[in-house]
Amino acid sequence: MGMQSRNTNPSKSSSSSFLPPRCIPLLVFFSIFAFLFFFNLDTFLSRTKAIARHSFNEQTRLFMNAEGGNLEREFNITWGNGRAKVHNNGGLLTLSLDKNSGSGFQSKKEYLFGKIEMQIKLIAGNSAGTVTTYYLSSEGPTHDEIDFEFLGNSSGDPYTLHTNVYCQGKGNREQQFFLWFDPTTDFHTYSILWNPHRIVFSVDGTPIREFKNMESKGIPFPKDQPMKVYSSLWNADDWATKGGLVKTDWKKAPFTASYRNYKADACIWSEGASSCNSKSPTSNSIDYLWMSEKLNSTSLERMKWVQKNHMVYNYCIDKMRFPEGLAPECKFS
Repeated sequence: MGMQSRNTNPSKSSSSSFLPPRCIPLLVFFSIFAFLFFFNLDTFLSRTKAIARHSFNEQTRLFMNAEGGNLEREFNITWGNGRAKVHNNGGLLTLSLDKNSGSGFQSKKEYLFGKIEMQIKLIAGNSAGTVTTYYLSSEGPTHDEIDFEFLGNSSGDPYTLHTNVYCQGKGNREQQFFLWFDPTTDFHTYSILWNPHRIVFSVDGTPIREFKNMESKGIPFPKDQPMKVYSSLWNADDWATKGGLVKTDWKKAPFTASYRNYKADACIWSEGASSCNSKSPTSNSIDYLWMSEKLNSTSLERMKWVQKNHMVYNYCIDKMRFPEGLAPECKFS
């Protein structure tokens, strides 16, 4: 009974459950085709996703390389009680100054020779009395130092870019320039090339000053003391703007300078040894071409143009300041 109740119309059941013999090959063909189609589609989609992920990661990597190093990873904020801040996951660092305090940071690594670059956007508007610094320095009374300092201005006046070189604790090698652009509307690249042969200060790739190694003539050169990178923003209205005649307008505070795109192609100094002396693959000659870099004829012409048209102070011609005689390197510059 049970079997009969489930199959009360054998002829109808047979016609609906089985295909004619001639349809079986077509069914097999379409089944195989569908399997291969969907298998290849899945493979195609998987590969497309993988390519897309790779392309995204590659673009991200190139973007990060273009945007420079992670400032939070490279620097320690050293003072300012919250006035120095890291933004954009380390892509931007800002220093601020108010009437109570300025702020600053320093690199976690020490270097003995290198090519150091930073993009900086300076304080907009009336920045008179403020000083934004970016420099290399060792420690101690006989320290070496290579300085960029940006002296604030009254609204509408040009920024003064102040440079200096200290050797064995002695500075007084200032050269100053009026920048040929407004450094407050966008970021600009300020770089220091420091190798055993010379120090070159550059702005947006244009050299503005060269200090050569002239130890053979008895002139000291910073080559033995490893240095860190420092930056600070502070009040110096006793001298910074027009010799201290223009004071800081605290109604404009807080004053803010911004930093990004830090790059250091340099010999890292650690535990009394330089990474440039190691035999690791990263110490090949291609990576350290800056170690013997010098100014070519085009760069020298560009530097001469800057010094002719934009230099506003040169210690090598200031006989009133140095009545006992100019620095010995001035005879060769």
